[in-house]
Amino acid sequence: MAPKDSTVTSDNTTPDEDFESHDAEQAEKPRFDPFEPEGVRLQKVLAAAGVASRRVSEQYIVEGRVRVNGTVVRELGRRIDPENDLVEVNNVPVQLDTTKRYVVLNKPVGVVSTMADERGRADLTQYTTGYEERLFNVGRLDAETSGLLILTNDGDLAHMLAHPSFGVLKTYIAKVSGRVTAQDIATLMRGVELEDGVIAADKARLLAGQSTGDSSLVELTLHSGKNRIVRRMLAAIGHPVLELVRRQFGPVSLGTLRPGETRELTKVELGELLTISREVTKLDKAERDAERDSARAAAASESSE
Repeated sequence: MAPKDSTVTSDNTTPDEDFESHDAEQAEKPRFDPFEPEGVRLQKVLAAAGVASRRVSEQYIVEGRVRVNGTVVRELGRRIDPENDLVEVNNVPVQLDTTKRYVVLNKPVGVVSTMADERGRADLTQYTTGYEERLFNVGRLDAETSGLLILTNDGDLAHMLAHPSFGVLKTYIAKVSGRVTAQDIATLMRGVELEDGVIAADKARLLAGQSTGDSSLVELTLHSGKNRIVRRMLAAIGHPVLELVRRQFGPVSLGTLRPGETRELTKVELGELLTISREVTKLDKAERDAERDSARAAAASESSE
């Protein structure tokens, strides 16, 4: 049998020692007791998060409409750890961190998607002055495109929403040059050949009664986050964009918000975004666990040879 591999990691431990140390740390970590005084009463946390008054929150708990870490809680004496526990009301996740702010902006044409523009162009700071928090934009819209932008101080959620690999759907309405046909819509759905590859729309439709000899209105839904993707796709099929507005970002809709106006996300919208975020987090954790298990198996195999 071959001698045991003495590979040393960057912190001067062997792989086995590293895993054992990690497991020991996990075992020694004190568990939170939901009924100990240092916790915060669940109904108080819900009221602070803006779910409802404390009395109504108590009613929600008694009715079994509240879950903590996936388990229904009916005890009014239940205390939680707001920094680590996951709470849902009516199956909708609740943001317990009251320092987080989530704002929807209808960005006007001519405004660049940055908080400070080196060239002195109109930027997003004019729409954040009414908020105490330091907000930043989730993703970008080019200056010629108007519509929905989310502003927040939640960096983790912003990263998840903006990252193309997470596939958050975005819906646009484009006024394009020329008469768009059913064949054009089919081409958008099959995929359009661009310089950086073939891109297909998740949904595409011609808005009824909006096509004339000079222009047409097309609604396009995409998960791709590539630069100017809508404009490039429509130009590639012979219908350059004349006007473009983003109407929806994931579960968040622009609604009747006028250009330059802002509003807070509703509890339902935020809950749906948090649901997406938590699903992505679960996938990331599963991938990390699989990598760790694979590394353990490899280390065990080497040590037994």
